[in-house]
Amino acid sequence: MAATARGRAIAPAELPSGAGSVVAIVPVLDERERVGACLEGLVRQPAALEAILVVDGGSVDGTGDVVRAFAARDRRVRLIDASPVPPGWNGKVWNLACGLAASDPAATWILTVDADVRPEPQLIASLLAHARSTGLEAFSAAPLLELSGPAEAALHPAFLATIVYRMGLPGNVATRPAAVQANGQCFLARRDVLLRTAAFDAARASRCDDYTIARALVRAGVRVGFFEGGRLARVRMYDSARDCWRNWPRSLALRDAGTPPAQLLAGLAEVLLVQALPLAIVLATLACGARTDSALFRLNLALALARLGVLAGTRRAYAPPGPAYWLAAFADLPAALRLAQATFATRHVWRGRTLVAEGSPA
Repeated sequence: MAATARGRAIAPAELPSGAGSVVAIVPVLDERERVGACLEGLVRQPAALEAILVVDGGSVDGTGDVVRAFAARDRRVRLIDASPVPPGWNGKVWNLACGLAASDPAATWILTVDADVRPEPQLIASLLAHARSTGLEAFSAAPLLELSGPAEAALHPAFLATIVYRMGLPGNVATRPAAVQANGQCFLARRDVLLRTAAFDAARASRCDDYTIARALVRAGVRVGFFEGGRLARVRMYDSARDCWRNWPRSLALRDAGTPPAQLLAGLAEVLLVQALPLAIVLATLACGARTDSALFRLNLALALARLGVLAGTRRAYAPPGPAYWLAAFADLPAALRLAQATFATRHVWRGRTLVAEGSPA
């Protein structure tokens, strides 16, 4: 975590000359209530965004009607029916692969954008300027997080901290798979690099596809960055704290991103022993009137204070979350246990579809 503490964010910038063209791929499944705001932001991007491919894996809620209405307004918007999802693939990655196959061969960049992301007008220009200044061929931009209410404000940061403790803060560039960080909500990569590395194919059976894609790129010798991009896009990931509890740990576990078992277990141990338990131990010690001059108590007190520092540091990742945000440290222990449960679960469901697990037959 300390190694990424001074990482840089992506700043709003003007469109650089000669940066190349971009094709946006928006994978969808029953996103009628969300995709409109996403497309509203994308059609406001400059002409460097040459195409907006909305790839549908089989929506039944009228998502296609929303997309067709935008296609009538902006010729760049195109709806692609990618159903049915073939055996051995999870739907989102299949949609990404279909979008890549349908993209203009002359396009320089592919931008993957989740349907719940709301881009600001400077998104494309700023991403291309960042690519120019860093020389990177692939990187994620983490949008500003919006929460559904006080309950999620106390839970979501506890889950987010499990990533911070295991992987560090945004702002790093990875050159080895174990150091990779990624956010598939907003991910820019050169089209030729994605084709050469077959990164989407590598994630066909992954439940944490963004990390798996990024690690496939790094294994192929590509440097992959992860940066804050909160001034360029916003996202509301979940509709409620319950939705967050049920669905986020599936990808947070990182079990099927090629994580070695030893690293997986070490990460869980760090989350439990360094993030979740110290505050509970301090409070229990004080409540029981036990000794507070022991080395163990002092260690846990220091870790609990450090946790508050992490909470202060991750505050900038959120739109104003309200006072409940500062209670997130009390949700650390249930979040850690939920993460452990998701790590060892063999079955995960998303919108009624059982997700393929790594190693399942194609």
